[in-house]
Parts: sequence; structure tokens; C-alpha cells
Amino acid sequence: MTAASHRPASALRRFIASEAAGGVVLMGAAAVALIVANSPASDAYFGALKTYLGPLNLLHWINDGLMAVFFLLVGLEIKRELLDGQLATWPKRALPGVAALGGMMVPALIYVAFNHRTPETLAGWATPAATDIAFALGVLALLGKKAPVSLKIFLTALAILDDLGAVLIIAVFYTAELSMLWLAAAAAVLAVLAALNGFGVRRLWLYLILGAVLWVCVLKSGVHATLAGEALAFTIPLDKSPARPDDANSLLHRLEHALAPWVGFLVVPVFGFANAGVSLAGIGWAQIIAPVTLGVAAGLFLGKQVGVFSAAWITVRLKLADWPENASIAQVYGVSLLCGIGFTMSLFIGLLAFPGSVTLQDEVKIGVLLGSLSSALLGATVLLLASPERHPPRASDVDAIAS
Repeated sequence: MTAASHRPASALRRFIASEAAGGVVLMGAAAVALIVANSPASDAYFGALKTYLGPLNLLHWINDGLMAVFFLLVGLEIKRELLDGQLATWPKRALPGVAALGGMMVPALIYVAFNHRTPETLAGWATPAATDIAFALGVLALLGKKAPVSLKIFLTALAILDDLGAVLIIAVFYTAELSMLWLAAAAAVLAVLAALNGFGVRRLWLYLILGAVLWVCVLKSGVHATLAGEALAFTIPLDKSPARPDDANSLLHRLEHALAPWVGFLVVPVFGFANAGVSLAGIGWAQIIAPVTLGVAAGLFLGKQVGVFSAAWITVRLKLADWPENASIAQVYGVSLLCGIGFTMSLFIGLLAFPGSVTLQDEVKIGVLLGSLSSALLGATVLLLASPERHPPRASDVDAIAS
């Protein structure tokens, strides 16, 4: 066998099937949160989230601490796919990359269109720009053979690049006042981590201990603490050589495989349970038609499908890439709809955008739930009804259709 045939599948690729289970758990956690928030236990629910455990309350520990683990896994997956996966070459990056860019720009513009007259709500412009990879892959996996594997790969690659864009947005636009002292300390720790990688140190415990120190420094610096997880991920070694393209015993593999089930079945559902709960008492048309609610919901439902599909179409028209193999244009449109499921990342960015307003946070949650649910239902319906292509459409096929 060739070296490539021995190459172990990454945690992301290995867990594509189980992402469905993770997505279902996340849906259940969100549903339970809504039920609890509108039950006699609501006071206990909201009170528990505000309970302080040391320097942070429980909600902050979840959003700043647990979610750092989520971003660590996201970073590991991004690094793995960029170096030795579905995003390892520019031709492979073209279609999901351009589609991800379109899927971030159009939703943001739609949100701005709804909120340009209310400057205080413009800070939420990036809320509908992100796709929830677990939720979207969960819906796609539930469709079984109605969706070819190429669509799952396309959606996974798109969501990974989408996550990378969301991380950059958080770092640039949702950073509080900076403490240069703590920022310098974080940079120093990051430099040590990079040096350990460069000198070939392969002790995982050492990276994790320094990662915890990095998290504290980033938290104190004013940059959102979860970005420490992303930064740590890019210092974790991925052993690779021409003779051995990918080593299953490398630190990146071991950490990615260890984290994947914990993130999918604990971290993300806990985040969903802690943040999806919104009391519907007193919610009326005023909240449903509020600029934030409409901007988020329309951005996810309309913006994602228009941005992703049109960007993919243009990319193929320009002969920069081909459609996913054995997938029809209708199926690609169905996946574009699924990209409007922005649950985890959209909630996360929305909370960062309006940290001091419970009212605006509730409007974000309503918009995310409406937009994500609509996208999931219509996307699943389109994929169920879409007829697969007998032959994969090429760039020339799209030219013929367009003419």
C-alpha cells in the first residue's frame, strides 16, 4: 500500500457521521433551554447562570472558558485541513472559500440594511455571518443518501473557512479596551509555544499548561479569551514529511481526536443550553419586528443562501472550480440554505455585540432561532426533493445552462 493509503482520517472527517448525533444533542439542549426559560424553573435557570464561581459567573465560565476548548478544536481542524486535508491546495479552497466569503458578506449587508437607522444596534452586523457546522452537518447527515458525500465535504470545508472568518471578526471588531501589559504577556507565551514546536518538543501536557496560561493572559488583555484556544491550536505540532504525510501519533491528531467527542457532546450543548434560553413572556410583534431580530433572521435565512449559492455559481462560471461531484445545482442550493443555520457562532457573536443589553441579546436569540430553524427546514426540504445528477456538473455545464 502507498503511504497515502495508511493516512488516518482526521477527526473532522472521521466524525462526519457522528456530527449528526452532536447536532441532535445541540438541538435538544436548545429546546430544553427554551422550555426551562419559560417554565416555573426560569428564575432558578437565570439565577444559576449569574452565580459567581471565583472571578467569573457561571455564564462567563461557559462562554469564555468552555468555548475556548471549542475554539481550540476548531483551530486544530482548520490547521489539519489546511496542511493535509480538503483545504490543502488552492484549487480545493476555491469553491468553499469564495462561497464562505459570499456567505459572510451578504448576511452582514442585510443586517446593516435593517439597522442603518439605529446606530446602537449596528454592532451586531456580524451575527448572521457564521454557520454552525455541527447543526448544519447534523441536518445533512439525517438525510442519509439523499446527500452525496461531496456535499458534506463542501459544507464542512465552507463551514471551516466560515469559522476562520468569524474568529478574525471577533479578534478585530469585538475586542474591548486592550491592556498592553497582558497582551505582551500573551505574545510571550505564544512565542514560547511556537518555539517548543520549532524545537520539536512533543509533550502534550506542556502545551496544555502553557495554553491555560495563555488563556488567562488573553482574558486579562481585553481580547476575547476564547481566541486563546485558536492561537494555541496553531502551535500544536502536526508531524508531516514526504515519506510519512501524516502521523497518527502527532500531538495534533491525539488532541483533536480526544477533544472531538467532548466538544460535540458536552461543550457545545452546554453553551446552547446556557445561551438559547429566552423568556417569551411579554414577547410580541414589537420584539419580532425589531431591527435586530429581523436583521439576524433575514441575514441567516436570505443572506446565507443568496451569498453562498451566488458566490459558488460565479466561481464555477469563471472556471475557477467545479461543483461538488455527483451533486446537482438544486442540491448545492439546498446546502446553501443549510448554511443559514448559524446557531452556536451566531449566538456567540451576538452576545459579544451587545454585552450590556439583555433586551438586544433576547432579540438576537429570537432572530437566530427563527433564521436557523427556517434555514434548516427549507434546506432539508429542498435536499429531499432535489434530484441528483447522474454526472457531476462541470464548469462547462454551467456555461451551457446559463446560455
